[in-house]
Amino acid sequence: MMARPYSDDLRERVVAAVLESGLSCHRAATQFDIAVSTAVNWVRRFRETGAVTPGRIGGHRPRTIRGEHETWLCARLGERAFTLRGLVAELAERGLEADYWAVWTFVHEHGLTHKKRHWSLLSRAVPMSGAAGSSG
Repeated sequence: MMARPYSDDLRERVVAAVLESGLSCHRAATQFDIAVSTAVNWVRRFRETGAVTPGRIGGHRPRTIRGEHETWLCARLGERAFTLRGLVAELAERGLEADYWAVWTFVHEHGLTHKKRHWSLLSRAVPMSGAAGSSG
């Protein structure tokens, strides 16, 4: 859970104590029971912008794989087996620098599965050397 910003009222009182009453940021921070760095930042913000209101917190980050790359990747996923790292490399060849997690999220949201490796010794039938139980 994200922390909520301090109230504008508290911000205004701290800034007023520093700029109008002449307190130091350290003294105002102690008086209002906040961190010194918080008081410094509020005074700096007021001097730069003329307001004490906080900036935006959080926000939506657009997806890496979208548009023509999304269309291509949907078609590619239906063609043949894939690995996530392989898809990252294929996207890079097409000019999109997507990381592993962007590809994982895309594949997961489309309800597809992926192989972790192209092959595994345990997934292949390995011929035995010599027939078991034969006497010769």
